[in-house]
This record gives sequence, C-alpha cells and structure tokens, in this order.
Amino acid sequence: MSRARRALAATVTMAVASMTLTACLEESSPHDAVRDFLVGWQSNDYALAAGRTDADPETVRKALADAKLQLDAASFRFKIKSLKVEGEESRAAFGVEVDLGDNNPLWTYDGMLPLHMVDGQWKVRWSPSVLHPQLKEGQRFAVKAEPQPRQPIVDKDRNPLQEQTFLYVTGVVPAQLGDRAEQVVEQLTQITGYAEDRLLSRIRSAPPNVTVPLVTFGRTRYLQVKAKLDAIPELKTVTQAQPVDPDDPKQIVGKVSALTPETEQKLGGPQRAGDSIGQSGLQQAYQDFLTGSTRTTVITLDLKTGKEVAALKEWPGRQNLSVRTTIDSSVQEAAERAVSDTRTSALVAVKASTGEILAVGSKGLHQEKDALAGRFPAGTAFSIVAADALLRSKVSPKQKLPCPAERTVGGARFVHASQVIGSSPTFQENFAKGCVTALASLARRVSGAELDRSARSFGIGQTWRLPLKSFSGSLAKLSSDADKAKAIAGQNVEVSPLSMALVASAVASGTWRPPVLVTEPAEPDASAELAPAPAVQPVPVDPRVRKTLAAMMRAGSAGTVAQNGRGRVFGVTAKDVGEDKQMAWFVGWQGDVAIAALTRAYDPAALAGNFFAALDSRS
Repeated sequence: MSRARRALAATVTMAVASMTLTACLEESSPHDAVRDFLVGWQSNDYALAAGRTDADPETVRKALADAKLQLDAASFRFKIKSLKVEGEESRAAFGVEVDLGDNNPLWTYDGMLPLHMVDGQWKVRWSPSVLHPQLKEGQRFAVKAEPQPRQPIVDKDRNPLQEQTFLYVTGVVPAQLGDRAEQVVEQLTQITGYAEDRLLSRIRSAPPNVTVPLVTFGRTRYLQVKAKLDAIPELKTVTQAQPVDPDDPKQIVGKVSALTPETEQKLGGPQRAGDSIGQSGLQQAYQDFLTGSTRTTVITLDLKTGKEVAALKEWPGRQNLSVRTTIDSSVQEAAERAVSDTRTSALVAVKASTGEILAVGSKGLHQEKDALAGRFPAGTAFSIVAADALLRSKVSPKQKLPCPAERTVGGARFVHASQVIGSSPTFQENFAKGCVTALASLARRVSGAELDRSARSFGIGQTWRLPLKSFSGSLAKLSSDADKAKAIAGQNVEVSPLSMALVASAVASGTWRPPVLVTEPAEPDASAELAPAPAVQPVPVDPRVRKTLAAMMRAGSAGTVAQNGRGRVFGVTAKDVGEDKQMAWFVGWQGDVAIAALTRAYDPAALAGNFFAALDSRS
C-alpha cells in the first residue's frame, strides 16, 4: 500500500481511536490526562498533548513533532492496556503502533505513562522515555535503511544474462547540511521532480553522519543535469554498478531503469534512491525478487556524537534472489546467428524432453509480444496436429490423395499455389509438401471433436504458467466440413512460435509438455501483471501415432535446406501463410531441440538449417 493510502487509513483509524479512548476514559482524575495526551499525540495536536504534561509545553510539542520526523512515520496509534492509581501517583500502560511508511512493517512496542498530581491536576511526568522506554535525555530516534543491490537474471548454467552498467546515486550527509536542508531539497526537487517533503523526511529520519541516497540517475539523465547538481555543494554523487544492461534474449530479459518520481509514485514502497526498476520482460515480472526489500532498523542516536546507542527494532527485509531461467546461452547464440540474415523472423527453441525454453531469437519481431505471445495463422504447419486426429481416425499415410491446384470442400475454396504433386501422391507426400487441397479433402474423414481433442492434447488453447505474456493458440469452432477443412489447412487456427515449438517437441519426445522459462524462484512476483494459472499436466502422444508422425515429418524435411547436410532433422514447412502470402513456417526438431521458425519473405527451412548448423558447430 502506498504512503498516501496508508496515511489516509491511519487518519480514519485515528478518528475511531479518539472516540474509543474518550469513551473508555470518561472518568476524571488521571484518565483525562492519559486520554488527552495520547489523542493529541496520535492526531498531531501536540499542543493538546503538551498541555497534559508537567514540562514546558514547547519542549513537549517539539519532542513529539521531532519523533514523527525522525521516524518518518505515517502515523501513530495507541491502545490503553491498564491504568493504576496509588495516591497521587499513577501509571498507564499502553501499546504503540507506528506506521513507518514505505511498505515497512508496523513497529509495535509497549510504553508507560507515569502521572502525578501538580497543583491538584493530573499531569504526565515528562521525559524522553514517554516516547519509548529506551529513549533517554540527549538521544533521538533515527531510521537506518539499507537497500539491497539488484540481483542478476541468469541462464540455465547460472551465467548472467545482462552486463553491469553504472547508475548515478545522488545523496547528502545530513550533518553537513546545517540550516540548508530545506534549501538543498528545494533545489533538488526543481531538478528532479521528486516530492520535496519525501526527500526532506528521508534526510530528517536518517542518522546524521551517513550518506542518505535521494535520487538515482541513468547515465543519459545524469549527464543532462550534472552541471546543476554540481552547483549544489552539499550533494554527493557516486556511481553504483548494477546488472541491468540485457544480453540476448534482450526482450525476454527486459529493460531496467533508475527510480524516477513517476515510478516511485506508481510503485509506492519499498523502492528508495539507489534502486532500479524493471520496465519489461523478466526484469519487470520478478522486480521484487531481484531487488528484495530494504533492511530497516529503528535506532537511537547520541545527539552530541551522532553515534548509534541502541537498535530498537530491525526488519531484515526479504532476501533478494537471482532469477534462473532455462535459456541456454549457446543455443541462444545459434538462434541469433540464424535470424541475422533475415529481415523479419522469430525462432523459438525448446528442450523437447522438458518443455524448457532454450532460446528466443528474432529479427524485426518482438521476442515476447511476437515469439511468445504473437497470434499468427498456422497454415499447413498445423497439419502436424491435424495428422494426429486423422491417424487416430484410421487414415493411412499411404492413402492416395490427388493434389489439384484448386478444390472446394463444404463450400470453402482451397488453392495449392506451389507446383502440383504427381498424379497419385500419398497422404504422407501431401503432408510433406504441404498440399492444401489434398489435406483439406480429408475433412470428412475426421470429426470436429477429434480435431479439437488433438489440438488440446498438443497444447493449443491451453492455459499454462509462464511469467511473461504468451499465447498457446486458438482453434475456431468446427461445425461444418468447411470449418474442418480450414482447420486441417491451418486457415482458422492461430498460433505463436512458442506454441508450435511445443507441438514439435511433443512429437519429438512423445509427450506434450507446457513451457518452462524460469526455474528459480518457482513463482513470479505476486505484484506482477500476470497471475499464475493452474498447472497444466503433460499429455502423452499415442506411441503408434507418434511413430507415424515422426516418419511423416522426416519426409517433410528430406531434401530441404533444413537438413543442411547435418544430422537427422524432422519437420514440416508451411509457405504462403496469411493474407499477404508472405509468411512461412518451419516446425521440427533435431535431437532434443525442437523449434518453430516463422519468417516473412524468407525460406524458413533455410533459417532452420542455419540454426541447426550453428548448433552443431558449438565447441
């Protein structure tokens, strides 16, 4: 909850508490003094509270106001626990709840109000211990905040997926400000836009002899304002190395920025100057894990020396953690090399036996929005899924199927733009060559329910866990032969490169598995935009169907540049996809690496071949 919201909640609570205290303490004698003192302290009516003590009112008023500033407290709340009277002496035990703001935990402790009679009236016997039992004369409160440095995002072998870069942290030493604190803060606010009261409260609540970080700049912004900062002698700027410059896959790792007034206001706490904010990708999804939270300690200080006297309460904060991904940096490098020759492409590689995402390469497309979450027409690449349903429906891969240039099925017209296959090709040959007219003709051999079942078993339309946006695919309602024919030809099916890579991995391994991108920590940040979905279970492929499908996909890659003269590559190519007929797919695998490559105006089989060649050349 942000400071503003917590302050509002505290105001409402204060009003209720005031009525409660008044109702409980309607009797005269010490009750009135206890009531007025605590209500005045809680409501910032320090004159009311001071009037119920035996000390100089200005001294008490200043002490109460200073306590709030020194703790940078959003509110104080109190609860009377007991009140004992012995002649002209009395003692009231009370509980204290201090909201330290910035999403820190509430600080609770027990206090004691000693009272005595002064000229016939009950008065609180004033001393610093009224504020806290351990606070003594010549001491003050302070809050020591120690933000933890950002942790890296790493690949599967724990190698960082970003480079160190420098942020510029500007701060002050409170003891060196003298009477210029407000003036310095006003100048800094004019330069940065940060709220003046927030900067000033951080200075006043900090130990006087430590540097208090106030504002963080990226390099570009720092160079823009450096001259203005240098003109304020009390400001000190230090460089701070943080792992924020992303390596490939850059858009999956995500961008990081320094804390700004806008992001601070949006995020609330526990961010402080020196923190960095994930703006996209995994850096954003795991922001709180990567930054952890600030270690906060309430302490007492000696006013003369500024040295720490005692620690009253400490909150270590949540330990920040590195985020371990499934990215294999050598596979990622192969993907980057493969897409470098294209103008528009995306390639997703997964480990077939686990569903782990090994690489996401792209050129002219976004790695998250397109490669993981894009919605593209499947074309005849979907024939892999359709073939599962057709083979289950006893369609033989050896069945003869003419491949005419045009065919109409259920009123839907299909055109095979490529060279017509020989006079009597088989189902397997039409599958391998992507003959739309032949494949569409099989619509009457399979039900819509069977096609839908195969789609679901290959992950199409499933809701899986992934910390970034992704799209598993969608299949239109199949209520007619025309609908089924379009589905077999992939014309009413939308998929992402990720979902098609998982289709290939299902045939390669014998089991469809949901994608995995992050292995540690197990769950994304609870404040992330995407709430985790229920776990999706793996789905085995019928062993006999898989054996036939593998043979068909082996035929699909035979003689294509996907082979590139290396190893056994299985796959299918789908060309002339989409309304502009410029998109094309290659979906397949080699060994335990399954891929989906989507290109525009480029041979996807060549892209796949370049990828597998780069993969094979790894030392």
